[in-house]
Amino acid sequence: MYGLVNKSIQDLIVTNFGEEKWIDIKEKSGIEIDYFISTEPYDDAVTYQLAIAASEELGMTVEEVLFAFGEWWVLKTGNEKYGGLMKAGGSTLKEFLINLPLFHDRIRLIYPKLRPPEFEIDEVEDRALVLHYFSFREGLVGFMKGLISGLGKMFDSPVLIDHILSKESGHTHEAFKVSW
Repeated sequence: MYGLVNKSIQDLIVTNFGEEKWIDIKEKSGIEIDYFISTEPYDDAVTYQLAIAASEELGMTVEEVLFAFGEWWVLKTGNEKYGGLMKAGGSTLKEFLINLPLFHDRIRLIYPKLRPPEFEIDEVEDRALVLHYFSFREGLVGFMKGLISGLGKMFDSPVLIDHILSKESGHTHEAFKVSW
């Protein structure tokens, strides 16, 4: 993942728990990188190690840490770093989710080595749809749910997220019924 992801985790921890807690988490993670460069790719293991260490230090499950980070990513990092792209995604939650399959195509122009997930949308209703999430990365369901929740907050449309397909139960991908 790009350094921007790890910098965002650092910002989330420092903002909500303080610089000392970040230092503790970084130490516990075993990561010996002093400064994450936003535009540089890092091994995914760095992000996972930070999430696991944050979980242990904060007394939260890894899933809860990833969920909080997903919300933070949308509400803070996404709006600060990609404000124009976020606005171009749609003026409502429904529009944004329907346009989500195209979002990473635009981001790839900024980060050419990006290996993003892919999305498909179906079963579109007035106040719900099914979001299919395809990723080679494992263990990011909590992050994905946090992203969806963050989008709901961004559009002032609280969401219900029902995890309807999962790799753990033998499916080829994850899918979420998102209602608002």
